[in-house]
Amino acid sequence: MEITLLSILALGFILGLKHAIEPDHVIAVTTIASQSKKLWNASLAGVFWGIGHTATLFIIGIILILIKNDISDKWSMSLEFLVGIMLVYLGIVSILSFRKSGREEGHTHTDKSYIKGSYMKSVVIGLIHGLAGSAAMVLLTMSTVHSVWEGALYILIFGLGTITGMLTFTTIIGLPFVLSTKRKKINRSLTLTAGIVSTVFGVYYMYNLGVTEGLFALWI
Repeated sequence: MEITLLSILALGFILGLKHAIEPDHVIAVTTIASQSKKLWNASLAGVFWGIGHTATLFIIGIILILIKNDISDKWSMSLEFLVGIMLVYLGIVSILSFRKSGREEGHTHTDKSYIKGSYMKSVVIGLIHGLAGSAAMVLLTMSTVHSVWEGALYILIFGLGTITGMLTFTTIIGLPFVLSTKRKKINRSLTLTAGIVSTVFGVYYMYNLGVTEGLFALWI
């Protein structure tokens, strides 16, 4: 393998790490981490997010590279808009969880079905983020590599970087939620804060795309 390609792959991994901590990614996964009662649950939520994110990027990226095409601005921004809707949904779920926990003091989600559900939710969130970021990923890949197999390898290495970055971040962000599980008022306040931030940011995200960047005008 050429030194140049090794450098490109190393850059892809670093960019993946950086990509993992973008605000919309962080806020989305924080809403899941806020429901975790054990640190490894929060950590694995980040891993499953990264898996979903990488899967979408890889599938769509390879298809677009093979047909040598890209996603139009209209559809690219529309996919980004889905992220805003998802953030609002996750925020509302967290807020409702806050209200529910107030009525069910002492009840904790430790059953396996709940844990599996949170992991599936992480995968779905990752898939949506992957859809939203596929256009930029393909442009970056096309400008960096020279063949389909190099492009596939680059996207996988980029994905490994995002998984590593999100694993690290969700472990850190999960700490205050896990440590406060026995201090109900603090834990509920953190959960409520995560929900409000996600909802507000989601509304801002959609407004910025729809009005400021002109997505609504493209569809009218």
